[in-house]
Amino acid sequence: MAISSFGGALQQYAFKANPNGRVTRQSCSIDDEPFPTTTAAGPKRKSLSKAPSTQTPSPATSTKRKLPTATASPSPTKKKKRASSTYAPPSKYAHLPNLLTDSLAPNLICVFIGVNPGLRTAITGHAYSHPSNLFWKLCHISGCTPRLCKPTEDHDLPHLYALGHTNIVSRATKDAGELSREEMDEGVEVLEEKCRRWRPESVCIVGKSIWESLWRVRHGRKIGKDEFRYGWQDEGENMGIVRGGDGAEAWGGARVYVATTTSGLAAGMRPHEKEEVWRGLGEWVKKKRRQRGIPDKGGVKEVVAGMGAEAVVDEEVAKASS
Repeated sequence: MAISSFGGALQQYAFKANPNGRVTRQSCSIDDEPFPTTTAAGPKRKSLSKAPSTQTPSPATSTKRKLPTATASPSPTKKKKRASSTYAPPSKYAHLPNLLTDSLAPNLICVFIGVNPGLRTAITGHAYSHPSNLFWKLCHISGCTPRLCKPTEDHDLPHLYALGHTNIVSRATKDAGELSREEMDEGVEVLEEKCRRWRPESVCIVGKSIWESLWRVRHGRKIGKDEFRYGWQDEGENMGIVRGGDGAEAWGGARVYVATTTSGLAAGMRPHEKEEVWRGLGEWVKKKRRQRGIPDKGGVKEVVAGMGAEAVVDEEVAKASS
């Protein structure tokens, strides 16, 4: 018999007592006629079937389901990036002393060129003096110095191992991010002049940003990713080249080696990767030390070739340190 109403359909599931006293539920067989699709049920009608619904959820339901995804917080495994510094005018640190001076002398094996003195370095007057800076450690591990030197020995480097140091910018800041690009670029010609005056065999660029400034000034454009490389640069990139003429003695310039930054704030490379880059310079410096007869304990007998000028060197170092 056909079921004519929704109420009639429910009668199939009514409970009734059996003669034996047990309560049973009436159900239809698979052969019974299905429920009619046209009933007078209101909007609260629900399907009796327990099978998963294939009906597309309403817009309101979809919005609620997507809400947790839209407002989800970032994954806890991602570390928050350190905020980079912004430009700081010279007046910001004008109240602090800047006691750092260049450590230079004629005909050194290598002069290290840093960005600028940090606040601790400026106050103490010794290069790379912050405990987190890896400069002295990398110099030793690479072979540039046969032992681990202290920051307080920075002005002894010319006499000890024919090494020196200077910076592309002289004013002190918390970090290099507080310098302007113009300041960096203006320091390029100053470096060129220092190389022409002291004529070292090589210079070590301590950090990619310094080399980027040199490249911008020399080539008038930004260095390309395929053009940048750590290590020795082409001979045409030598610093302090003297062309000769007007009585000037021609000089081929100082070879350029680009090394990684040693700042403890820079985390772009792992320590072993930095060591690998620095080792290329250290092996060359070690070879030059042996050629000059410089003992591992240190002590340069003659810095200016052919002049026997130990006294001249001491005088020049004193000038640079004053």
